[in-house]
Amino acid sequence: MNTVLKTVILGAPGSGKGTISSRIIKAFNMDYISSGDRLRQHIKEKTPIGLEASKYIKDGKLVPDDLMIKFISEELKKVKSKPWLLDGFPRTLFQAQAFWKEEKLDLAVNLVVPFSVIMERVEGRMVHLQSGRVYNSSFNIPKVPGVDDVTGEPLIKREDDKPEVVKKRLEVYDKMTRPVIEFYREKGILKDFHGETSDAISPQVLKELSNYMRLEGSQ
Repeated sequence: MNTVLKTVILGAPGSGKGTISSRIIKAFNMDYISSGDRLRQHIKEKTPIGLEASKYIKDGKLVPDDLMIKFISEELKKVKSKPWLLDGFPRTLFQAQAFWKEEKLDLAVNLVVPFSVIMERVEGRMVHLQSGRVYNSSFNIPKVPGVDDVTGEPLIKREDDKPEVVKKRLEVYDKMTRPVIEFYREKGILKDFHGETSDAISPQVLKELSNYMRLEGSQ
C-alpha cells in the first residue's frame, strides 16, 4: 500500500462502532485511536493532559475543544507512517474544522443505524462488570437468564443503558454530530453505511476501504 490512510468513524452510541472498528483494524492493520480509551489511560497515568481533562470530567463537563484537539494531535504523533482509524473525535463542528487544518482526512465512515434499533438493542443489553462480557436478551443470550456463562455471577444493566438515558444520549449525539457529518459530506469524503446490525454493515465498510486502498495504491 503506497498511502497512509487517515480515517474517522462516526456513529451514534450503540451503532456498533467498536465492533466494526475492530474488524477494520484487523483487516487492514491500522492503528486504532479511540479518544475515550486514550483519554482514560492518560487520566489513569496522571499525565499533564490527563490531569487537565479530569478536572472537567469530574464536574460532568465535556473536555474543551482546544484541549481535545491538542490531545488528539499528540496521539497521532505516536502513529508515524502507519494508517490510522480515529474513533470518538471530532465530536463538534469546531473540532472538525480545526482538526482539518492539521490533518486532511481521506475517508469519514458514517454508520447509519435507526435510533429505534439502537434503543431496542441497548434495552436488552446486560453486562458482567468484572470481565466486561456483554450479553443481550435478543442475541448472545446467556445460558442461564441474568447470569454470566463463565463465572455464574449475576449480570447487571448499566445506568447508561437505561431507555431514558439512551434516548438522551442519542438526542445529544444527533445535535452535536450532525454538523460534523455535513462538514465531511461537503469535503467529499463522507460515506454512509446503512444497516441494523454490525454483521450487515461491516462487509460494506470493508469493501469500501479495500476499493479505496486499491485505487490509492495504483496511483
